[in-house]
Amino acid sequence: MIKITEKIIIPEFEFEFTFARSSGAGGQNVNKVSSKAYLRWNLFNSQSLSPEVKDRFLSAFQSRITESGDVVLYSDEYRDQPRNIQCCKDKLRDMILQVFFPPKPRKKTKPTYSSKQRRLEGKTIQKKRKQDRKSVVW
Repeated sequence: MIKITEKIIIPEFEFEFTFARSSGAGGQNVNKVSSKAYLRWNLFNSQSLSPEVKDRFLSAFQSRITESGDVVLYSDEYRDQPRNIQCCKDKLRDMILQVFFPPKPRKKTKPTYSSKQRRLEGKTIQKKRKQDRKSVVW
């Protein structure tokens, strides 16, 4: 079970975990123990998220979602399975929190008079600097 907010909780039965041998430090343990955890979670079939959040998740993390709608995450940061499982869940929770709140609409603004003047002064200084580099013809 992953608790995203007070209202949103994803039940454990929606997750599918598989395990593989992990790379990295660990000596003989690396060759014997399957500690790398893969998390598969079907976004399309999940009843935990609203359709708006699902749409934002789909657009934000399109590269991590398969054609069938599975979100695939993995973790091999730790040497034991339980910590890697928790790491996968934390990654998914962070991803959902990124898209949970809708983005604020941008308010159109005009540049101020002084900002226009500063921009033009900078352009004039750059123009003068480049003109000074030219060789003088006699």
